Amino acid sequence: MANGGDQIAEHLRAALDGSWRHVREKAREHLDDDRLYGDPYLDYKSARARVLEQMHLVSSFGWAELGFGRISGGASDPGAAVTALEMLAYTDLSLWVKCGVQWGLFGGAVDNLGTERHQRYIEKLLPLELLGCFAMTETGHGSDVANLETTATYDPATQEFVVHSPTPSSRKDYIGGAAEHARMAAVFAQLVTGGETRGVHCFLVPIRDDAGVDLPGVTTSDDGLKGGLPGVDNGRILFDHVRIPRENLLNRYADVAPDGTYSSEIVNPSRRFFTTLGTLVRGRVSVGGAAAAAARVALSIAVHYAEQRRQFADPDTGEETVLMDYRSHQRRLLPLVARAYALQFAQNDLVRRMHLVQTGQDLAPGAQRALEKRAAGFKVAQTRHATRTIQECREACGGAGYLTENRLVTLKADSDVFTTFEGDNLVLTQLVAKDLLTAYSDEVRDLDALGWVRFAATIARDEVRERSGVRQLIQRLRDRTGESVDDADLSRRAVQLQLFADREDYLVRTAGHRLRARAKETGPFEAFNNAQDHILAAGTAHIDRLVLEAFIEGIAGIEDDEARELAETVCDLFVYTSIEENQAWYIMHRFMSVERAKNVRRGVNELVDRLRPSALTLIDGLGVPEKMLRAAMLESPAP
Repeated sequence: MANGGDQIAEHLRAALDGSWRHVREKAREHLDDDRLYGDPYLDYKSARARVLEQMHLVSSFGWAELGFGRISGGASDPGAAVTALEMLAYTDLSLWVKCGVQWGLFGGAVDNLGTERHQRYIEKLLPLELLGCFAMTETGHGSDVANLETTATYDPATQEFVVHSPTPSSRKDYIGGAAEHARMAAVFAQLVTGGETRGVHCFLVPIRDDAGVDLPGVTTSDDGLKGGLPGVDNGRILFDHVRIPRENLLNRYADVAPDGTYSSEIVNPSRRFFTTLGTLVRGRVSVGGAAAAAARVALSIAVHYAEQRRQFADPDTGEETVLMDYRSHQRRLLPLVARAYALQFAQNDLVRRMHLVQTGQDLAPGAQRALEKRAAGFKVAQTRHATRTIQECREACGGAGYLTENRLVTLKADSDVFTTFEGDNLVLTQLVAKDLLTAYSDEVRDLDALGWVRFAATIARDEVRERSGVRQLIQRLRDRTGESVDDADLSRRAVQLQLFADREDYLVRTAGHRLRARAKETGPFEAFNNAQDHILAAGTAHIDRLVLEAFIEGIAGIEDDEARELAETVCDLFVYTSIEENQAWYIMHRFMSVERAKNVRRGVNELVDRLRPSALTLIDGLGVPEKMLRAAMLESPAP
């Protein structure tokens, strides 16, 4: 039975490893190295020094080159790069962040926004000869990137840009690498030339000399102690009329001639701005993947502990019961394992789509925009899952879970900020919902608030299903299983997907109606603000439906019958627990009877009971090797 379980776990792991399975397998070899795991007892200064040393070790793996174009000596394999970086999250999230900033954000900005004249910087940043940071966020503006206050004013007399922080709120803040290690910053600032502001562009600005001393006009400071990530030197940057060469503008989408003439192939300023940010979508994809990886580590620790920790004697046998045999423990952990499977399949699909877009294999109109929306939605789902899961795992391990030596509190502290990395989760959910409403026509992409409210109110019933293709998937599932259209058996996959789609469709349509009704009484901003709760609910429902679709498609790719059957049961648990969490909505809006809701609760109990014997098999399938868990309480059987 054990061997059978091992074989099933191998098939599950192969499916979850996805298209870049070979990258994950090689990464597991690289990561079996004590030097990559942080010492949680170091002070933050020592932790920063250690992480910098670890980065040099990671640079020897050849992972960084995977994400860069061939012109810069890279492998032009963004899917492999994101996958390798995700695996690094199994070690130390401080190390993950530092590597992500260096090669993903700073390096990604140079590679994706620059041109051939900037390749010399990539030749230095890959081997860490040039350490950089990504200076977008300001004290006064985080999610609202379009209204950043830092300016870069062109001076044709010297052919230089003058980078300046005009207000206290324009200070670059929370910037990883800015406090200590970075020598150059990719600075996002309002480009001004000929007395006209042209919107946010990215510039390469040296901030320190080789000795680590601030350059003239640059003032850096330390953000100080944070809630986690002690090895990341987050800091602030102020610019006082700092001059940089004209060539330091990353000019893939816009340029300034020596005489100050501005040019861009993208005429519409809004489209140019979103095109610029869209090329950096890889960072958002990576943040979600790392959060989900941290959750997998936590689940692996908690379930292994639950299989050995005993509490309270069974009166019939006199023997103490292992935690995992308690229904309450099964209910608190196994649904999170099911969601971990769902999100990993979703991440695999997202990385595949990103790879096709960024390597030019998918040039379909709207592919980039669809990728950005999906990346935003999955980042929300994954980071929320990590926050919830790691806390639940900490509690499930009792006092042992609170000890630093058992990693869970460190994972909790280090992953907490991921909910605001690469965009606040509420803002991203709102972005998903807004795009969901406006994506039906290019004509409304750049509407103002009033135009958007008017358009949202015109969406017809079932438009969501027609546009998204979910109707076709539901029909394929029915054809595959021979289900009738009227079959309401919740154990059937098409019925499950129908319920998810019904919720999304209803919320999108009614959000539009609510916007229209409110707009008649107030202005468009007030109408939008009043309906934010509704809009956020629509965005969340859309994300849930996409995750379920990815799970269904992922299961179809499992070749082994036993492994696929087990994954089908895991998918059922994901669906049942998702519906249970939203059953009040389903009942209130008459998509589900009270009796059916009771069946859902009973179904969850039946499913965790059925999955209980396979708990460790499912954990092994998640793909985090036991030797990488590094939790002291797992080294010997718990009392």
